[in-house]
Amino acid sequence: MLQSVIPSIYPMVKANYRLTFSQVGWITFTFQLTASILQPFVGNYTDKKPKPYSFAVGMAFTFLGIILLAVSSGFHSILVAVGCVGIGSSIFHPEASKVAYYASGGRRGLAQSIFQLGGNTGSAIGPLLVALIVIPRGQFYILWFITAAVLGMIVLTKVGNWYKAHLFLRASGKIVFTEQRQELSKRKVTISIIILLVLIFSKYFYLTSITSYFTFYLIDKFHLSVQESQFHLFLFLASVAAGTFLGGPLGDKFGRKIIIWISILGIAPFTLLLPHVDLFWTRILSVIIGIIMASAFSAILVYAQELLPGKVGMISGLFFGFAFGIAGIGSALLGRLADKTSIEYVFNICAYLPLLGIITGFLPNIKSPKRT
Repeated sequence: MLQSVIPSIYPMVKANYRLTFSQVGWITFTFQLTASILQPFVGNYTDKKPKPYSFAVGMAFTFLGIILLAVSSGFHSILVAVGCVGIGSSIFHPEASKVAYYASGGRRGLAQSIFQLGGNTGSAIGPLLVALIVIPRGQFYILWFITAAVLGMIVLTKVGNWYKAHLFLRASGKIVFTEQRQELSKRKVTISIIILLVLIFSKYFYLTSITSYFTFYLIDKFHLSVQESQFHLFLFLASVAAGTFLGGPLGDKFGRKIIIWISILGIAPFTLLLPHVDLFWTRILSVIIGIIMASAFSAILVYAQELLPGKVGMISGLFFGFAFGIAGIGSALLGRLADKTSIEYVFNICAYLPLLGIITGFLPNIKSPKRT
């Protein structure tokens, strides 16, 4: 929810500070870069030396970033603010994803989906709250969101207590956590990880076109107000939250590979149609795309974790970090392209990205672990 404040205020800060689309893209790039570049290193470090209270530290950085965002007075101060929020995200995700993995009881897809559901539900609620609280009153009212950051630090400290106790029980032998090794060569594992990263590229490059520029697209093409466009963004993000919960348990039941295939390649007909329909069908198609596409990440992440058991933090950091990094680079490039052409042209180009989902066929079939 706190992270989603950033793209939600783009129309307001673009108008207030006379920013170009390129500058809007650089704001997203700064946030996504700081949220991505540290994650694999944090994950690799905490695989060796777990840090049960790192979640709360990450939330403290986000708390600081939200305060700075509320009092920012221009482009460069906004960059500093979103950078702090990004650092908080990079500290939080690897260890938090590991907790979901350890608490899963073998139903790792379901656990990861619940974890992702929390994030995506917050991402959906954020723009709605910004439209209700911030847009009518002004940028300073972003400060209301620090209440959620404080509550988050309290809750995450409690989660850290559970994690610390779990690690103690594992170290003392009272909990035996078994991880199933896959009978795959190192080369096959490497190729599979590369394929999964390409699929993440496809998903998140397309997703950033929606989260960063959907409001501008609706305002430009259908002449909606900022608040009306934020409501449509909320519908899309709410559909992403709903779809998030499907991917994990369906992957547990039917296999992660088939879910990855459906969730990436399956949205291609809808993304190709989206730029050519009226407002009613834009709303309907955006919801369908959000539901189907959102099921991908949980399945992809757990598939990768099962390829490399014992490196859950590093894999989580790599994939969360790569996802955020791609989103940041994509936003900067798409903003530049929008300045050179138009927002509508950007959506036409991005519509072809889900076709990359066809490479899912090259992934090996792997065995899912038994429930423990």
